[in-house]
Amino acid sequence: MTKTPKVSLRGLYKIFGADDQAALEHVKAGLSKDDLLAQHKHVLGLQDINVDMQAGEITVVMGLSGSGKSTLIRHLNRLIEPTAGEILVDGEDVRKLSEDGLREIRQTRMSMVFQKFALLPHRTVKQNAAMSLKVRGMDEATQDAEAMKWLERVGLGGYENHYPAQLSGGMQQRVGIARALTANTDIMLMDEAFSALDPLIRTDMQNLLLELQDELHKSIVFITHDLDEALKLADHLVILKDGAVVQQGEPQGILLNPADPYIEDFVSDINRARVLRVQSVMQPITGTEFAGDVDIRDNLESLIGRSEGDTTLHYRVTENGEPVGELNMRDLVKALVPRLSSTKS
Repeated sequence: MTKTPKVSLRGLYKIFGADDQAALEHVKAGLSKDDLLAQHKHVLGLQDINVDMQAGEITVVMGLSGSGKSTLIRHLNRLIEPTAGEILVDGEDVRKLSEDGLREIRQTRMSMVFQKFALLPHRTVKQNAAMSLKVRGMDEATQDAEAMKWLERVGLGGYENHYPAQLSGGMQQRVGIARALTANTDIMLMDEAFSALDPLIRTDMQNLLLELQDELHKSIVFITHDLDEALKLADHLVILKDGAVVQQGEPQGILLNPADPYIEDFVSDINRARVLRVQSVMQPITGTEFAGDVDIRDNLESLIGRSEGDTTLHYRVTENGEPVGELNMRDLVKALVPRLSSTKS
């Protein structure tokens, strides 16, 4: 039985300009983004987006600057109105909601974490975290209790009476995450949420998000321009270029099987050993003698260290202690060699 996606985008287009409907016809007839701008002074933001985002998963949308990723996420709660297409949340078309219905979905079903934190400087950390509950008219005791629960969970216990200016960037973003969690929505929208942070703090925040996701199983839409971050966080990865989906799917599969030269170039400089996992290169069990057991979630880098580079070894792959496959070190080595782009000489 096929499960219904939490969020589904169908034939989604966005064209910026005074006569977007006329411009839409040109795009559907095959006019490129550059030609649309040159000939008709309209900007193609999104082109025929078809993406399913499953409940309890992290869908990462990534691309270079101008690819349309931030435009896409702002369509989910209709901060931007689409030119054409459907935006379905639990099967309901967001485009057809009344003002009251749209307000309800923004307040109770979707929360957002912003790149620039978007904290109110004149309110304390606790007041910022409780803002969604205050907007809903909940009593102050409930606001405080819920805000403190999530501030504690993101490591900010003891800072609740501080003001945003008294916190570091990483701490401010933890407040933003606590605010989204306090809202208790099924869907979290995260637009370049960690890109303003220093690398080490950014890694800490990524780890915190994965930790929270293991506990809460939210439906998260995460926007980034960083491929390493995308591969680390994504259950489902969507790569955009010029407003269109170039490739989407399970991130390990994209890394091993890029769909076209653009994706090949995109992934060519990735540390594949650190990103790829045993699951991606294992085979069904055929042997009986192994050098040891490895977990299906281990990355290949850890296995290279363990094997000391010996390509003759075989390992049994386990998941939750049960055998699920085997890994030949020769297959691991092959997986580390990226496909050469046909655009390169």
